[in-house]
Amino acid sequence: MTRLLTPAATAGVLADVLRAGLDPEAGPPRTAVPVPGGELLLMPAASGPYAGVKIAGVAPGNPALGLPRITGSYLLLDGTSLRPLALLDGAALTELRTPAVSALAVRRLTPDDRPLRLVLFGSGPQAYGHLDAVLAVRELAEVVVVGRSPIGARALAGYARSLDVPARTGTPEDVDGADLVVCCTTAREPLFDGELVASGATVVAVGSHEPAARETDTALVTRAEVYVEARSAALREAGDLLVPLAEGAIGEDHIAGTLADLVNGRVPSGRPRLFKSVGMAWEDLAVAGALYGAARAA
Repeated sequence: MTRLLTPAATAGVLADVLRAGLDPEAGPPRTAVPVPGGELLLMPAASGPYAGVKIAGVAPGNPALGLPRITGSYLLLDGTSLRPLALLDGAALTELRTPAVSALAVRRLTPDDRPLRLVLFGSGPQAYGHLDAVLAVRELAEVVVVGRSPIGARALAGYARSLDVPARTGTPEDVDGADLVVCCTTAREPLFDGELVASGATVVAVGSHEPAARETDTALVTRAEVYVEARSAALREAGDLLVPLAEGAIGEDHIAGTLADLVNGRVPSGRPRLFKSVGMAWEDLAVAGALYGAARAA
């Protein structure tokens, strides 16, 4: 899919959709159904010339079998007749759109006048995709990979070096002094001490859409200027925010803004910035439609 759309182009597609007036708050919620192997997700959306639905499986036991954790398909439909137009690999689509959403946030939340020091949590497909996507929008001075698997972390650091970026493996304490922290893991508990994050630094967390799971702690959330894709989705699914909310550490009004606010010109403050992504159906639809158009033009 990246042969048809680069990470930077994909981020541009998402920005264009938001500038055109799409309202993520109006999108239908994700349906999640527990099954013996994990979870089935249903994500429908309709906008402009297209409609579509992603059916995804989240199978936590798959990596131990040498299989991808995320599976599924995306059915793209004509927006008027609802005639099927294309069937896309749902996992590949997710691996393209999630880093692109993060890259769009990074482009709006981080400085562009100097190379950034990135601390990257995770070593799976999303970690690789996020490294590529961040490099598409920002120059990096260093990448520090923090992974549960030492072998996986070393491999990702080696991949970064192959892209001419200084890189090494590290520990959670490396967030001290980072300009950008990206979390794309399956963690259910905070990955690092939020007090270590510097003022003006940006944290992007994409690993969970479950209300009880989180990658960031209450200390970071209370300090941070928080941005989300949509308030409604975040307050349904973002454990990074819902846990501090349940603790009474923040209120619902702690969310400073949305991705659309950033795209349309909102300027972040000097506080730490947290962008919490849960993944939304409008993003899949926008990217699937762009891929379909690019394939027809090729």
